[in-house]
Amino acid sequence: MAKPIALAFSLCLLVLFHSCLAARQQSQSSQQNECQLDQLQAREPDNRIETEAGRIESWNYNQDDFRCAGVAVQRITVERNGLHLPSYTHAPQLIYIVQGNGFLSTVFPGCPETFEESEQSDEEQQGQQQWQGQQGRHGQQGREQQEQQDRGQHNRHGQQGQQGRQGQESFEQLDRHQKVRRIREGDVVAIPAGVTYWSYNDGDQPLVAVSLLDIGNNQNQLDRNPRRFYLAGNPQDEFNQHGQSQRQRGQQGRGQQAEGQSQWDQDQQQQGERSRYQQQQGGRSRHQQQQRQGNNNNIFAGFNTQLLADALNIDQQTAQQLQGKNDNRPQIVRIRGRLDFIRPPESQQEERQEQGIQRQQGQQGPNGFEETFCNFRIKENIGRPSRADVFSPQAGRVSTLNSFKLPILRHLDLSAERGFFYNNAIYSPHWNLNAHEVYYVIRGSARVQIVNNNGQAILDNEVRQGQLFIVPQNHAVLQKASNNGYEYIAFKTQDNAKINTLAGRTSVLRALPDVVLANAYQIDRQQARNLKYNRQETVALSSSRSSESQRAIS
Repeated sequence: MAKPIALAFSLCLLVLFHSCLAARQQSQSSQQNECQLDQLQAREPDNRIETEAGRIESWNYNQDDFRCAGVAVQRITVERNGLHLPSYTHAPQLIYIVQGNGFLSTVFPGCPETFEESEQSDEEQQGQQQWQGQQGRHGQQGREQQEQQDRGQHNRHGQQGQQGRQGQESFEQLDRHQKVRRIREGDVVAIPAGVTYWSYNDGDQPLVAVSLLDIGNNQNQLDRNPRRFYLAGNPQDEFNQHGQSQRQRGQQGRGQQAEGQSQWDQDQQQQGERSRYQQQQGGRSRHQQQQRQGNNNNIFAGFNTQLLADALNIDQQTAQQLQGKNDNRPQIVRIRGRLDFIRPPESQQEERQEQGIQRQQGQQGPNGFEETFCNFRIKENIGRPSRADVFSPQAGRVSTLNSFKLPILRHLDLSAERGFFYNNAIYSPHWNLNAHEVYYVIRGSARVQIVNNNGQAILDNEVRQGQLFIVPQNHAVLQKASNNGYEYIAFKTQDNAKINTLAGRTSVLRALPDVVLANAYQIDRQQARNLKYNRQETVALSSSRSSESQRAIS
């Protein structure tokens, strides 16, 4: 009797093991097949949300090249006096400031508010003096009566406690918050997963930023669908999760497809069956209904209003304001007047000194106060010509940003590169050893060719300003600037990404013996030596032929 039971149990375990193994192999196979790319494209944003003070554009992350790289990309434009509301994502992100200047602040959990008011403003002091003058007589009489009661009852501790509470109330009137940073064109900002940040444009031109979300990063414990969690407002779907067209969509997200409408009807029937229960949940039904209509809410909207008020020790009216009730504003709102927060006076000389100290600390390695969690340096400017790592007077310059220069990138496992190429200059053909690469064209245009392992050009096209293209790991890429130059920002999915060039002084061909080259390509040794030594540059290459001969070759 025992043997058949044991045999049956063993068979069940065997079946379960094989099913789990098959599911794992299928998952790994599907991830590997995502990079079986036969064609790449230079893409423009296909999803757009208009707000009262800017716009948010995104690329379709479901495309094969995005799935292969495991990334999602947005272009965020904040108009003058616009505030991008506080939010966080489930994946690390790198932000490059393409245009404009403004402020950005992150909120690292558990860290103190190091920006605080030390004195009250003149208006607050005048108001307090007027209030004290009006209350002077009553206050004097009250103090006399209090002194008599204190003498009779010997309750000096009560008076001290009252004074302590008054001191605490006056102290709480002073504002305190975490560090606010000035951001400018050329800055790269690193935001860890789950860290809240907000930005504000106080400049005279739009603040334009390109943001990469590394949804394939190990820090993302969810699926590969990008999500942004807002703490305020009534945000719209930034990544077109519902499959709707977001261009010029209204605030309520109407105009759904037929399939979406049928699903919506089914959801409405289920909602009617639960209506009594939802009415007791303090507005929960409203939140669910708006989500079905294509509109999202901030994270406070999902909580019960009474429970939220109790948790924050506020009244229910304030709790409803947090939940965004009767607030149709999406992600970017316009500030009426001036957004006044605590920030130190700006000095270019102090900023240059601070950058010099930060570079020295970055060269010394991860050690000391600079590397503590609450004091992470999260931004670095790579747009200035003085920051170039590679420079050629005839071709252009390239600036790189990795974890050695910005140590927080070691935790995000990301890096960046900024390129500026002159007319007809060439970025040496190369491949990335250990990373995917996402290019965004800032200005100008270039002819780009990308070749896969079969020797096929899966991209051979001209890319222009505002477009984006992806170079998968180990795929060879060649870029030549057009007559109006070529500028780009490239995000890489590794904190210390490396390339191997095919032309120039540090190329793989230069490192091979000339006899190997001669036999590999069926050329004589002199031709092999010319192949090795004709280029003395490294990465930025000047055009070596006239335009007529170039056209003849192409």
